[in-house]
Amino acid sequence: MNIAVVGLGLIGGSLCKTIKRHTDHACFGIDTNMDTITSALEMGAIDSMIPNEKLAQMDLSIIALHPRQTIDFILKNASLFKKGSVVIDTCGIKGEIVKTVTPVLEAQGVCFLGCHPMAGREFSGFDYSLDTLFDNASFIITPADSTPFGVIDRIKKFALSLGFGKAVVATPEEHDQVIAFTSQLAHVVSNAYIKSPTLQKQCGFSAGSFLDLTRVAKLNEDMWSALFMMNREPLLFEIDTIMQKLEEYRQALLREDEAGLRELLKEGRILKEESLKTTSDQR
Repeated sequence: MNIAVVGLGLIGGSLCKTIKRHTDHACFGIDTNMDTITSALEMGAIDSMIPNEKLAQMDLSIIALHPRQTIDFILKNASLFKKGSVVIDTCGIKGEIVKTVTPVLEAQGVCFLGCHPMAGREFSGFDYSLDTLFDNASFIITPADSTPFGVIDRIKKFALSLGFGKAVVATPEEHDQVIAFTSQLAHVVSNAYIKSPTLQKQCGFSAGSFLDLTRVAKLNEDMWSALFMMNREPLLFEIDTIMQKLEEYRQALLREDEAGLRELLKEGRILKEESLKTTSDQR
């Protein structure tokens, strides 16, 4: 199979390396940065670079760009994709992308399938890409109503062949609702938490808890602001919910209600233990 990866950053570069590590597929790269292309060629992550026009020879095209760039690239190059081929993306938002590009590609005889590999690092760029980034990770597939089942099954098998631990199928709406909680809220909280003036005094006083909670504060603000704005309503719900919960802890402290505070902490501990058990059962 001929595969094109558009955008050789952390995710795109890791996909290229993973494809070459696990499969015999031919992998071709498209990127505006020639230094990145050179690095990818030297490392054997791609077989060669191709111009956009060569998309007509690709059986699978993976668009690994930021959300708005993904939409713009697909709309601009819709007529170049090979008829009968499949185009997937890697964005952390699905509703707007699936809704916008699916009918445009369908009109060209091309199938679009929204996808989200659930893996990442607090670093960006090809230099930080890894051929192990997706090992045992979850690969989310968000088909449109018109997506053929055969395409879903084909991409699911492709993801598992790359070392993903599971392939999860969800509607674009379900994906965006859940991802607002599991990913986007975590980035908002981490980014807000680091803004305490006490940060200037943390050296020598911080350990695992601080590192865990601040890891994703180091983010790409261009990409994440786009993701947040394209998923406003689900993310607002999660922010409102955590603000309400934090107020319960605040009130317990203000009232010097140690029993109430203990109960709040107990509730959180039990929920975490139950979620761990559920995760373990699903493996």
